[in-house]
Amino acid sequence: MIRKLGSIIGFGIAVLGILYLFEKDWIFSINPITIVIQICAIGLMIWARVTFGLRSFHLIANATKGELITTGPYRWLRHPIYASIIYFSIASVISFPYLSAIATVILISGGLYLRMILEEKSLLLSYDNYEEYSKHTKRIIPFIF
Repeated sequence: MIRKLGSIIGFGIAVLGILYLFEKDWIFSINPITIVIQICAIGLMIWARVTFGLRSFHLIANATKGELITTGPYRWLRHPIYASIIYFSIASVISFPYLSAIATVILISGGLYLRMILEEKSLLLSYDNYEEYSKHTKRIIPFIF
């Protein structure tokens, strides 16, 4: 129950943060370099979604039926969809370096990180090979974190 509630809270925090950036008109970068970062983030999200298929569109971060996906962007990142949202929002704050924008991106990242941790608990229980996979595949930044 706590895992489910925490997952929903993490999702809600991220969504509210994204909506706040959108409302302030800080969501889309204006700097050419950060626009490229945002386009790449969108590309990563699409690649991850296509690789993962239609298996999961859950409000609660939990394991899905089928085998553990370790191909495509999942070869380098355990959470490429969450990572793409974080990359996109960081690019936003580079273009709009206001204190409230920075705080919002920290909240978005924190909410998604909470979801990642809770989702991984479910994945460890659901997939025998998840622990080994997680030892060599990073969460958000390939080879680093």
